[in-house]
Amino acid sequence: MSTAFFSHPACRGHDMGAGHPECPQRLDAISDHLRATGLDMFLDHQDAPLATPEQLGRAHASNYVSQLAERLRVVQEEGHPRALDPDTVAAPGTLAAALRAAGAAVAATDAVIAGRAHNAFCSVRPPGHHATRDETMGFCFFNNVAVAARHALDVHGLARVAIVDFDVHHGNGTEDIIAGDERVLMVSFFQHPLYPYSGAVPKGTNMVNVPVDPYTRGAAVRQAITDHWLPALERFKPQMLFISAGFDAHREDDLGQLALVEDDYAWITRQLVDVAERHAGGRLVSCLEGGYSLSALARSVAAHLRVLADVA
Repeated sequence: MSTAFFSHPACRGHDMGAGHPECPQRLDAISDHLRATGLDMFLDHQDAPLATPEQLGRAHASNYVSQLAERLRVVQEEGHPRALDPDTVAAPGTLAAALRAAGAAVAATDAVIAGRAHNAFCSVRPPGHHATRDETMGFCFFNNVAVAARHALDVHGLARVAIVDFDVHHGNGTEDIIAGDERVLMVSFFQHPLYPYSGAVPKGTNMVNVPVDPYTRGAAVRQAITDHWLPALERFKPQMLFISAGFDAHREDDLGQLALVEDDYAWITRQLVDVAERHAGGRLVSCLEGGYSLSALARSVAAHLRVLADVA
């Protein structure tokens, strides 16, 4: 069975301005590298559909979904950007991009659960893991991974899913949404202190948060995963895994100060694939979060995908 690769041209239409690190060129760098290396031919390419208000409402407050969609429609009609918070700018193409990004995560979940794909990667933007139940934050509008996880639970009837977040920044929005939902185990590492300056004290007992110091290298991160993530995942026995795949912990990325390299992302992915194979029939959906050094992002995503697609 294949690794599905969900994306959509509309995800490039969200543009927060010249020089902004969360730029459309991130997706171009990924797709160009996959073609240049030949990895592209091992992936089953799928267009991301639009997420529906009902799907978004499983992770977000219903009034947040409707009000944000309306604000983004106004920006679309006016034709010029508008800041929604200090870090997050809406552009005329943002509504379509955000709906496709969340829709990709839902469609990937459907494909994997139905057996049409063994696992899936969503090459989408805007990212999602800082979006809380009722607030935009940190470049994020809708929480793609949380929407997908709740879809697996509430629509497909799974009893237990795990969310794994290896972005350099704490996934505070995901934690806000799923804290206390004992159907979900969230495991993460993140640089601390660093934006959004949270996570050192988990919000719920269903969290395994591993703050790491600036300048931590891959070997120490691997040991922390071995000591903290893997035992928790083994105890929980998730029926599906969701990954918030941020690649900004790479040593070349200026938005953090961790020192991971491509081999570390491949190793992390291998551990998660093994967990999925033991407990979830291999079911795994990964969604792009951060990663702002274009070359390092492209190489790291390729390392991640080689493991997912089982390409030597």
